[in-house]
Amino acid sequence: MIRLDAVIDSFEADFLAQYRDRLTSAHYRALAAMKRCRTEASPMMQVQCTGCAQQKRVPHSCGHRHCPHCQHHESQQWMERQLKKQVPAEYFLFTFTFTVPAEFRPLAFAHQRLLYDGLMRCAWETVQTFSHNDKQLQGTPGTIAVLHTHTRKLDYHPHVHLVMPAATVNSEKKQWRTKRRRAKGGYLFNHKALAKVFRAKLLSAIKTAGLALPDRYPKDWVVD
Repeated sequence: MIRLDAVIDSFEADFLAQYRDRLTSAHYRALAAMKRCRTEASPMMQVQCTGCAQQKRVPHSCGHRHCPHCQHHESQQWMERQLKKQVPAEYFLFTFTFTVPAEFRPLAFAHQRLLYDGLMRCAWETVQTFSHNDKQLQGTPGTIAVLHTHTRKLDYHPHVHLVMPAATVNSEKKQWRTKRRRAKGGYLFNHKALAKVFRAKLLSAIKTAGLALPDRYPKDWVVD
């Protein structure tokens, strides 16, 4: 198996020559961390077999959130922790995407912290609004939200995935409420209505932050 540090050693110079003007300090830190991950350049730790007492020095992993060496195991552990928290209700997956309008990508890349925060917050506010207004739910939901900044092809495409049970807590009535799936299947909320509310919330957040909106952008956005 070809290790990531070998790939970086082979292509780092060409990569920096082509993209240096587009990289941030965070990119350089990630590159440096993954280059030394589990190599002789990283800190070492002493491990010992509990059966035969054989000892060995092993290099530390970098622990960087973008490192595939480190995060596969971490991701599996995270998944197992979340599965233990399941509630007695059906679950739905939302994908909130505001970069389908390509005009917003330069704005998002130039103001990543602000736009990512707005993307997460507006997605949550949208499902919260729909949950309170839903006849069967009428309460506050809970979700797991994950920010993705790129597609599987590594194209820049910020979007948020939300995993949400069809259940809420009505704090005023102290009730646990769930929503029943229709006989022929169904969805949690209407996706076109979700997209309209999400669009309005995010545009408002961008304006409130003092950022200029693109001159032109599509009227219809997408929530799956």
